[in-house]
Amino acid sequence: MTAEEMKAAESGAQSAPLPLEGVDISPKQDEGVLKVIKREGTGTEMPMIGDRVFVHYTGWLLDGTKFDSSLDRKDKFSFDLGKGEVIKAWDIAVATMKVGEVCHITCKPEYAYGSAGSPPKIPPNATLVFEVELFEFRGEDLTEEEDGGIIRRIRTRGEGYARPNEGAIVEVALEGYYKDQMFDQRELRFEVGEGESLDLPCGLEKAVQRMEKGEHSVVYLKPSYAFGNVGKEKFQIPPNAELKYEIHLKSFEKAKESWEMNSEEKLEQSTIVKERGTVYFKEGKYKQAVLQYKKIVSWLEYESSFSNEDAQKAQALRLASHLNLAMCHLKLQAFSAAIESCNKALELDSNNEKGLFRRGEAHLAVNDFDLARADFQKVLQLYPSNKAAKAQLAVCQQRIRKQLAREKKLYANMFERLAEEESKAKAAVAAGDHHADAEMKDEQKNDAAGSQPQMVWLRCLLVS
Repeated sequence: MTAEEMKAAESGAQSAPLPLEGVDISPKQDEGVLKVIKREGTGTEMPMIGDRVFVHYTGWLLDGTKFDSSLDRKDKFSFDLGKGEVIKAWDIAVATMKVGEVCHITCKPEYAYGSAGSPPKIPPNATLVFEVELFEFRGEDLTEEEDGGIIRRIRTRGEGYARPNEGAIVEVALEGYYKDQMFDQRELRFEVGEGESLDLPCGLEKAVQRMEKGEHSVVYLKPSYAFGNVGKEKFQIPPNAELKYEIHLKSFEKAKESWEMNSEEKLEQSTIVKERGTVYFKEGKYKQAVLQYKKIVSWLEYESSFSNEDAQKAQALRLASHLNLAMCHLKLQAFSAAIESCNKALELDSNNEKGLFRRGEAHLAVNDFDLARADFQKVLQLYPSNKAAKAQLAVCQQRIRKQLAREKKLYANMFERLAEEESKAKAAVAAGDHHADAEMKDEQKNDAAGSQPQMVWLRCLLVS
C-alpha cells in the first residue's frame, strides 16, 4: 500500500492494529528495525552518510493511530542522513533505500523515542510504524560558497571528531577518476596545504580537512576545484574536467594551532614557512605560496608578547608576507586581493617601494588609471631611479589620454544627437503651427461663407 492509498484508507483516528513484519535491518540483528518494501526503487545507488535526503512519510502507533504525516502538510521532509537529526531507525532504514522506493518500517522504542516518548502524540516505550517514500538524495556540499564545487559522500564513517587542519601531516589512500576511468592511484603522506606539489587538486585537500580518521569518502570536484581550465597533462586530464576521487584517511597528526604556539615558536615557524613560500613562488606554484604567506600573517598579526628585537623581526616578516601575497595575487590575476595585501603592507610601511608599485600595477590592471598614476608618481617622488615606475606612469598617462579622447568623442556624439533631436522637435513644432494656422484660416472661411445667407435674410427683413 502506498502512502496515498494508506492516507485514503484512514479515518484519521483509530484503525485495526498493525502487524509486526519485515526483514530485520538493525545492526545488532535484534529485530529493532523491520523493513518491508512496498514498491521497489530505481537504479542501484543508495544514500550515504551525510547525504541530504528528501522523503514523504506517515507514522502510526501499533494500534493504528496516525500521529504524523508529511503528506498532510503537502511538503517533503528532508534531513542529513547519519547525523542524528532523526530517530535511529530512520538513519538505518533510509540508508537501505533507492530513489522511488516505498517501504514500511517497524521500529522498537530503543530505535525510536525510547522510554521518554514524544508527548503528547507518542507515549513512552512505543513501537512505531512508518511508511517512507524516498524522492531524492544529494551529497554534502563542502564549499563555503555552497556552489556545488566539492561534494562529499561518506562511505564509511571515521573515528571521533578531530579533523586535519592546515599544516597537518596526513596519510591517505586515493583513487582518481575521470569519466569512470581511473587516472591516479596512490598512497601518500603529505602536509595539508602542499598537495599541489603532489598533483592533488585544491578541492581534494579541502575535503581531507573535513574528514575524520578512518573515514572513506567519495569526493566529486567541479573544474574550478580540480585542475581548472588548464587540466593536468600528466594524467591526460583535459581543461574544465569534472573529477571523482575515492579517498581513505588512514591517519593524521594535527599541526599546532596559533594559540598553541608561544611567540618564539611562531617566529621560528614563520621563517621556515617564508622560505617554503619563496620556493613555491619561484616554481610558479602561486596558490601554494599564498597558503604559506597567509600562515605567517595569521601567526604574527595579533601576537603582542615579542621582545623589542623579536617584534622588529616579526614586523619585517609580516611586511614581507603582505608584499609577497600581493605579488602572488597579481600573478593569479586576483587584483582586489593584491590591492588589499598592498594596503596591509603600507599600513606597516607607508612609503614602501614595492607596496606602492604593486598596488599601482593592480589599479592599472582594473583600469583605475588615476589611482594607478598616483601610486607610480609617489614611487618616483620617493625613489626617482625606479625605471619600472617611470615606464608604468607613461602607460597610465597614455591610457588616461585615450580614455579622455573616448569620453570626448562619446559626449560629442551625445550632444550631436541631442542637437539633432532638438532640431527635429523644433521642425515638428513649426510644421504643427503651420498646419494649425492653415486649419484656422479654413475655419474662418467656412464661418464667413456660412454667415452670408443669414446677412442677406437680415437685409431683406429690414427692407421690407
